[in-house]
Amino acid sequence: MQNNTVGASGMIISSPAFKDSQPIPEQYSCKGQNTSPPLSFSSPPASAKSLALIVHDPDAPSGDYAHWVMWNIAPSTTEIAANSVPTGAMQGPNTGGRNTYMGPCPPSGTHHYIFELYALDGVLDLPPQTSRDQLLAAINGHTLAKATLTGLFSH
Repeated sequence: MQNNTVGASGMIISSPAFKDSQPIPEQYSCKGQNTSPPLSFSSPPASAKSLALIVHDPDAPSGDYAHWVMWNIAPSTTEIAANSVPTGAMQGPNTGGRNTYMGPCPPSGTHHYIFELYALDGVLDLPPQTSRDQLLAAINGHTLAKATLTGLFSH
């Protein structure tokens, strides 16, 4: 179910709601309840101190659209239930400016929604207004492993 792995950890991100490169169910989109899908994590590196999650749509007409930005997820986390945020995790603004999950809502065609899970060598001291680009800059050089899950959605 995973596309890419950085490092030799074999870290995996998956979802019981959809398989890699398959459609995301409507309930997790703007056509449904617009809640985050359930996610499962496995095999982060033993040396990981935290996890970060970025969900984005590279097919958006206005450019790569961030749908969910989260960091300081405990490395012991094995799942995130639907419509929830792990205790202690921080959320930054999505491209719409809200510190929450924003479900798929493409204007037309089929878009790819990439769920990127990063295992990090430390805990991040970042303010809640930290954007996706700022988070990526902060984790540069601190990523032990990366795993991806891609979901599709058509409006």
